[in-house]
Amino acid sequence: MKSAVETLNPTRVRLTVEVPFEELKDSLDAAYKKINQQVTVKGFRKGKIPARVIDQRFGRGAVLEEAVNDALPKFYTEAVNEAEVNPLGQPEVDITELKDGELLAFTAEVDIRPTLEIPDYSGIEVTVDAVEVTDEDVEKSVEQLRERFASTSTVERAAEEGDVVTIDLEAKVDGEILPDGVADGVSYTIGSGELLDGIDEAVKGLEAGGEATFTSQLKGGSAEGKDAEVTVKVTTVAARELPELNDEFAQMASEFDTLDELKADSRKRLENMKQFDQATQAQERVLDELLKLVEVPMPEKLLEDEINTRKHNLEHHQLGQMGLDLAKYLEIQGKTEEEFLAETKEQAEKGIKTQFILDELVNKEKLDVSREELTEHLFRRASSSGMSPDQFAQAVAQQGQVPMLVGEVARGKALAVVVEAAKVVDSNGEVVDLSDDEDDAETAAEAVEAVTGEAEVSEDK
Repeated sequence: MKSAVETLNPTRVRLTVEVPFEELKDSLDAAYKKINQQVTVKGFRKGKIPARVIDQRFGRGAVLEEAVNDALPKFYTEAVNEAEVNPLGQPEVDITELKDGELLAFTAEVDIRPTLEIPDYSGIEVTVDAVEVTDEDVEKSVEQLRERFASTSTVERAAEEGDVVTIDLEAKVDGEILPDGVADGVSYTIGSGELLDGIDEAVKGLEAGGEATFTSQLKGGSAEGKDAEVTVKVTTVAARELPELNDEFAQMASEFDTLDELKADSRKRLENMKQFDQATQAQERVLDELLKLVEVPMPEKLLEDEINTRKHNLEHHQLGQMGLDLAKYLEIQGKTEEEFLAETKEQAEKGIKTQFILDELVNKEKLDVSREELTEHLFRRASSSGMSPDQFAQAVAQQGQVPMLVGEVARGKALAVVVEAAKVVDSNGEVVDLSDDEDDAETAAEAVEAVTGEAEVSEDK
């Protein structure tokens, strides 16, 4: 086999391949065998039809077509390895010559990973939010815990803000009760904003047995987006009672003996959360600066596929679960389809650039992924997917996605290397040291995933 490679642009090549006909022998034999099992010819047992009879009855062209389809992947892979290119996605193959008994010639155009030069990134400097926990933050956290331990008791008075009411609802559109417009025994906290617009004003001031009618735009169901006449009837009114903030409350709501100990723990937890947010912010901003340093040619076909993948995932997964279509989503977002496509293209380009640059850094820095790192990442991905680790691992193995997970961890480690080399200061001008964060590579992997999305840049040979 002879092959040559022609660079069409920095991200696309054309392979020209010539194969002597004798190298098709194994594929020709396999083609005759396959056709033998599929057809019957009077006078011959199934599977025992001579090649010359198959040629006469079904045509030599059918055999050649079957043989070439079988052989092409092998010859293409050999040409790729010989040319030492890294293809992305599937090639566009064109058979240019097929002479029976003499020669098979074809071309294959395919996108390739561009060659990148990673400059010195130690000069990157970013500013992040300072870790500051105020007394008000602590009080708010404790108050939220207090709300969880609130009790209710039925009262014989008009409903007020914060009360929990049990209500019956009936919605009409154009005077007709909607098939899904009736609900009885609904529990609702006045002021929570969890039901229909206008319901708070309607129920406040009503006692048990009272009812009111108001107009509201429906947020879901068969008449979503339409104005409905809603009748609400209050069946019970219950007042919420919060426990007193004292040591007794601390003992009831936590493992601590005193309220001061509970507050100190709340402060520590808030500090840890803000430190995590600060580390994530640093990773995201360092990544943005790294992307500015490297010029990345963009494979057009790969970009087109990534845009389509992101659009498909949004329409058929995320929006589908919310009962929305793309048109309704754009209306809610206040965007035109052109603006949406422009944003999607920008996000897709950023995701592809991120993968290319970090993959190059993985090679440059000779970063490996240990079994422990992969296991930790698998556990986190399983948790976010709602599957058990065993279920997730089995699904990953069956779908051949283990290399994808390895790539995610490796990119996280590459970004962690850049973050460690960068200068990170907070909004108070203080230098932030992220080097002692044991989970920096894993949190960096999360930051990378947020940019690259679900689709992976696949290398096919």
